[in-house]
Amino acid sequence: MALTRRRTLLAGAALGGAALLTGCSEDPAPERDGHSSAAARLRRGAARDSTALLARYDATLAAHPTLEPALRPLRTEVARHAEAFGVSHPSSAGHPRPQVPKDERTARAQLADSERKLADKRTTALTTAPPELARLLASVAAAGAAHAYLLTKA
Repeated sequence: MALTRRRTLLAGAALGGAALLTGCSEDPAPERDGHSSAAARLRRGAARDSTALLARYDATLAAHPTLEPALRPLRTEVARHAEAFGVSHPSSAGHPRPQVPKDERTARAQLADSERKLADKRTTALTTAPPELARLLASVAAAGAAHAYLLTKA
């Protein structure tokens, strides 16, 4: 039953991510509330955070290739999140490769912790974000929380 729940959650996260990217990945209109520079900084920070998380996924996949089936779909979603925040071709090339524990279980736990912390950071940022960016942050934070759950339940 846990496998069925996991697949359901993963499918829901993927569908939510697809809906998110369909509705929010176009070039945003100028912010109407006069906070465009603050919103732009928040968006750039979210993009950096997504590419840093992408680097963590890539490092974990390089250190533990047997985790590929479990991590590849999540890594793909993280790349889509970076695109939604304005990164045209997301890659982890510009980030230093994070240290990855030798133990697979610990590596997954560390990745889950990174997802959880980033989801919390994005949730906190909702209070200062303009509406369109707040919706994007909320959706990506929810996906990150789902990723953390999936990483800890396998």
